[in-house]
Amino acid sequence: MILSLLTQLLGFIGSLCILLFGMDMLSDGIQKGAGRSLQKLVAKLTGNRFRAVLTGLTVTAIIQSSGATTVMAVSFVNAELLTLEQAIGIIFGANIGTTMTAWIVSLFGFSFSISSIAIPLFGFGFILKYFKKLKLHNFADCFMGFALLFMGLSLLKDSLTLDSAASKIFVAIDSFGLWGILIGVAIGAFLTALIHSSSAMTAIILTMAANGTISWTLSAAIVLGSNIGSTIDAVMSSFGASVNARRTALVHVGFNVSGSILALIFFVPFLSLIDFIVPGLPTENITTHIAMLHTVFNLFATILFLPFVNQIAAISRRLIKETETEKDVQYKFPAILPKSHISTDLYLLQINKEISRMAAKNMEMFDSIGNSFLKTDTVEEETEKVQRIENYVDEMNHAITAFLQKSSRMPNANQSDREYFSKLINTTFALENLSDECCSLMHTVKKYLLKGDFGETQQQRIKELADYLEKVRIFFEMATIYFTIGITENEKNFAKEFEEKIDAQKKAMKSESRKRLETGADVKTELQFIDIVRKIERAGDCIWNIIQNI
Repeated sequence: MILSLLTQLLGFIGSLCILLFGMDMLSDGIQKGAGRSLQKLVAKLTGNRFRAVLTGLTVTAIIQSSGATTVMAVSFVNAELLTLEQAIGIIFGANIGTTMTAWIVSLFGFSFSISSIAIPLFGFGFILKYFKKLKLHNFADCFMGFALLFMGLSLLKDSLTLDSAASKIFVAIDSFGLWGILIGVAIGAFLTALIHSSSAMTAIILTMAANGTISWTLSAAIVLGSNIGSTIDAVMSSFGASVNARRTALVHVGFNVSGSILALIFFVPFLSLIDFIVPGLPTENITTHIAMLHTVFNLFATILFLPFVNQIAAISRRLIKETETEKDVQYKFPAILPKSHISTDLYLLQINKEISRMAAKNMEMFDSIGNSFLKTDTVEEETEKVQRIENYVDEMNHAITAFLQKSSRMPNANQSDREYFSKLINTTFALENLSDECCSLMHTVKKYLLKGDFGETQQQRIKELADYLEKVRIFFEMATIYFTIGITENEKNFAKEFEEKIDAQKKAMKSESRKRLETGADVKTELQFIDIVRKIERAGDCIWNIIQNI
């Protein structure tokens, strides 16, 4: 008896692992081949709540994971790429999109011999991995994932039989009436949170229902519970995130929990509605009933709450308030590291935005140095500001580089992604070097300006340095524009000529300084002048490195 139970348990766990692995591989394969398209889809999102719902629905239907879409929404809000209102629409759409899995399993999972197609499909996907020239290999995991998904369903179906121990347990739960329904909701929520996939949980429910292991009523209760458990990814992704990201996670939990509570209040009429929509008794086509229930539940919940998006956002802002200590904290990269079912490609918007923010911080340092030349009495204040910015840029460099390195090692990152991530790492490193040069330059400028000898000759030297710095700052402006919109070969040649002019001006200014030394100028002052010129030119070299990486 014990051996039989152990065999059934291990068989169930093994089948479930194959099913989950297949779903992850399917999602990875789709995103490897279509990641850039998904990124463009999200990028086109506007403030229209209906388009936000459509975006969430479409992305979830493609990547087969509402958890992935929700985590993406939380991350995008955290990076300020989406507003809270837009994210709410995406979450609503994601809940509808996740019902696609139920329909795939319901329509194809039990209508023919799964094993007869699983092995050929897996073989086709494996062969496809070698067609790299046609760029079809990125979709190989998609077919192999489908095969493992079907294989896992077949094994799951065999492991959950009418005479299994699981069947007897669920029959007992079903006999508890109202308490049995609540237990079913709790089981659905717990198991979905445990396996981090409402789609996989739905597949399990469909398989058990098709085998007669669980009844129609208990199946419906577990489906409602799985909607609550699916919020675990959003909750976990909000830990340590911005206040808006936590608000987004709260909305997701509130939406799914309140929707499930409403469905439980009208549980019997709700099941009667599904029975009316789907022809035939639940015992005759229970998988279709479950898939329809999953769809109608999420569709009705979205229709009910969509008109109140602004009010829901206002409530979440009132419940989770931003404290003063959360402002001006140490830098944290605002994206949650993508797991196996979230394409790193979808994070490029955030990555590029953070690198642009890093460039903006460098521009602030240039402005502070320039202000010191114009208003010498502010040099102490500007030096402290530059030092703070330099420390912040260092933190940005560590966080962004670490994220890019981890992203490049993700299984769904293809070769072109890795090459692009490598370029971004080089750009980030060059920006960090530029901040170091600016900080060092600021300290040297401080020593130079605090001498207090501001005669007409000295004022002329300060103007020369300010003009030279302005030329390098303009060069940096060019680099930031090129990073944002791209660079042509002609523009790169122009940038190279500009960099050579900066080098030539350095040589000319150093030569003039040496001549002044020969005529008896103050040695310490002229050496500081030369040091400033040299550091400004080195800043120009850092900028040229940035342009070369674009």
